[in-house]
Amino acid sequence: MGIPLYKGKVPFVTATQMKEVDRAMIEDFHVELIQMMENAGRNLAHLARVRFLDNNPGRNKVVVLAGSGGNGGGALVCARHMHNWGAEVHAFLTRPSETLAPATFQQLEILHSMEIPISLPGAIPQLGAADLIVDGIIGYSLTGPPKGPAADLIQWANEQGFLILALDVPSGIDATTGKVFDLAIRASATMTLALPKTGLLVPEAKAFVGELYLADIGVPSSLYTKIDKNFDVGPIFAESDILRIEL
Repeated sequence: MGIPLYKGKVPFVTATQMKEVDRAMIEDFHVELIQMMENAGRNLAHLARVRFLDNNPGRNKVVVLAGSGGNGGGALVCARHMHNWGAEVHAFLTRPSETLAPATFQQLEILHSMEIPISLPGAIPQLGAADLIVDGIIGYSLTGPPKGPAADLIQWANEQGFLILALDVPSGIDATTGKVFDLAIRASATMTLALPKTGLLVPEAKAFVGELYLADIGVPSSLYTKIDKNFDVGPIFAESDILRIEL
């Protein structure tokens, strides 16, 4: 079964508004970051399986690129599910494990326990062909051009010519303005979370976004109206946890 196209109207949010959604989820609704991360990562793995791996991840090679924050944590959750479904998975980090956000570090520890190969910063993948690259390097918190290992992994990913699935926003694109920095992931598809980001609508960014999908991470509709009374978000995920969105 494929991913359904959503035919209704979906509001787009800025990075600042999405940051407020995350805050309200944790502080007001008591939904922890680790729960949202799990929802994001499992949906990302499901989209990868359905859209790119012909519903059969076994014997496929998947490279997961993970940053230090929530975006990276979601990508590591995806790596776990891909591994469980039979894919050959190798994860690459942009920062040393001791500098990861707590929830992201917890996801890394799970991968260590499962003996999934993980490479530390500075290790450019030398893996031959891959069936899919998962971009979880930088999420909506990007504030300037990618640097260091993050920039190196973005450049490597773009040079391979492999299929790339980006989480939330392709790394190197400003989630609010759509500004594309010199180094930015050119994704085959992007799975954005909760609500799509305004930057994804910008013509300059569209070529880097690829196909756009929207995934449920469990945000209550009432939360959005607390942030902005004009956010009329109904049960958009009634049909599916993941929806195709036309740009």
